[in-house]
Amino acid sequence: MYKNQRKYQSFKNNKNTSHAFGARRQKHIKKLDSNLFVKKATVSTASEESITTLSFADFQIAEKLKRNIVDKGYVAPTPIQEKTIPPLLQGRDVIGIANTGTGKTAAFLIPLINKALLDKSERALIVTPTRELAMQIIEELRVFTRGMDLDAALCIGGANMQRQEKRLYHNPHFVIGTPGRLKDLIERRKLNLLFFRNIVLDEVDRMVDIGFIQDVKYFISLLPKKRQSLFFSATVSGKVNEILTSFVTDPVTISVKQQPTSENVDQDIVRVNGQNQKLEKLHELLISDGFDKVLIFGRTKWGIEKLTNALLIKGFKAGAIHGNKSQGQRQRILDQFKRDEIKILLATDVASRGLDIKNVTHVINYDAPESYDDYVHRIGRTGRAGKKGFALTFVE
Repeated sequence: MYKNQRKYQSFKNNKNTSHAFGARRQKHIKKLDSNLFVKKATVSTASEESITTLSFADFQIAEKLKRNIVDKGYVAPTPIQEKTIPPLLQGRDVIGIANTGTGKTAAFLIPLINKALLDKSERALIVTPTRELAMQIIEELRVFTRGMDLDAALCIGGANMQRQEKRLYHNPHFVIGTPGRLKDLIERRKLNLLFFRNIVLDEVDRMVDIGFIQDVKYFISLLPKKRQSLFFSATVSGKVNEILTSFVTDPVTISVKQQPTSENVDQDIVRVNGQNQKLEKLHELLISDGFDKVLIFGRTKWGIEKLTNALLIKGFKAGAIHGNKSQGQRQRILDQFKRDEIKILLATDVASRGLDIKNVTHVINYDAPESYDDYVHRIGRTGRAGKKGFALTFVE
């Protein structure tokens, strides 16, 4: 009895501490001007940026790779693919300045797969900030490498370490992972970066934002001097530049100009007065016509979990992904949302980058984002592939 009591007290203290920290953090968040969240969509079928005269058949890549690209439904390359693939096929280092949703994953996977097909001793390390993005990359890799004798390992936190170690023992051609787990595997001597002559740092600005700058610098220090280095980031701040200078050699820089927010997204605010009215307003919206596939963003894990439970009680089919969920739970919920088994996905900002989910009709910022950059990435989950989307931000 005493043991349980002590356990409960510890849980209570941790919870109180967490809420106190959250409250302190809330106080220091600078409120963004709500006018930033209002903008009408102007959907166009094509823009100057998206027009290309090339097809994937024009690239100097293996025929079986071309077939897999066609089977995936890709016909013409996106601007980042058109500009990035040729120099990568020539072995050049590349700096790609591009947002998510521009097709950059295929831009770096296609040349690296071709390189591995030509020389089976080639190995590539792909480092991403989040588990979800790492999982999406390996899914795309598996589609492109179907029928090829190329192996890959996914090394992310929240998944079985021993299983990942076994995969690495077989020297896969591609290792895709998040910084924390990769560092653990290096320190356990299960992963030796000296064998990797190709490395991709993806969404570097996000890695810097969530505190992985030292880990990334550590990885760079362990790499062979002779390598092909690929660097992708939406922005290049001072800290991002610190990584860049020690990473690439004589690079080709490719910048895909995009509007700060998609022209396909209709953006507006919803004014509310207090938490009770906020929940009522959300309920009204979710039962309205057209809210078919909705992504709701909140600021804290606790807040998202509480809101999810409130929606489930009201009878909505909803699920949440955040840092307190195991990797298995997060993937299961994501798959349910992708297959339309649940109508509503609630998430913290861990899900705002890299997620590629088709046909999201609405993004709702239940809690306003901390920065405009976070806002851009959140609402970028809708209005994709030329379709119109809607973004609503609650303002108290």
